[in-house]
Amino acid sequence: MARDFAIGDNHFTLAGNPVEVGQKAPDFNLQGVDMGNITLDTYGGKTRILCSVPSLDTSVCDMEMKKFNERAANLDDTVVIAVSMDLPFAQGRWCGANGIKNVVTGSDHRRASFGDAYGCLLAEGTAERTLSRAVFVVGPDDTVRYVEYVPTIVTEPDYDAVLAAAGA
Repeated sequence: MARDFAIGDNHFTLAGNPVEVGQKAPDFNLQGVDMGNITLDTYGGKTRILCSVPSLDTSVCDMEMKKFNERAANLDDTVVIAVSMDLPFAQGRWCGANGIKNVVTGSDHRRASFGDAYGCLLAEGTAERTLSRAVFVVGPDDTVRYVEYVPTIVTEPDYDAVLAAAGA
């Protein structure tokens, strides 16, 4: 069955492999603001909240990451990673302009490895190679604890459910 993500009245097919609670989290290779690699193992041994967003320069993504930044300040042994196709330079500029200290950003622009591995890559049309909004919680043992594929670009994730899955 085809899965999709809505941007206004337009629906885009999601490519990649959707993940499910209980499975081993797939690896990925992102580019950090320091131009280094970020993989699943970069923060191994911690709970990871992986937030896929279309672009940090959109209003809902901006609001979502600010909320996670605020709430992540109280999380022990947990890292929030915002994943988008934005270039690392833009991600760094956004973090600096918004005082983001509790969210790590990673760009999937090189290989779309995150979008493919987590099933949130828009596969067609004007938004092709953009990521949909989705949130995944991966435990310290690399098991997926929570999955939420948000259906539209203007819908926020269920923050309370995400934080509960992360153990907050």
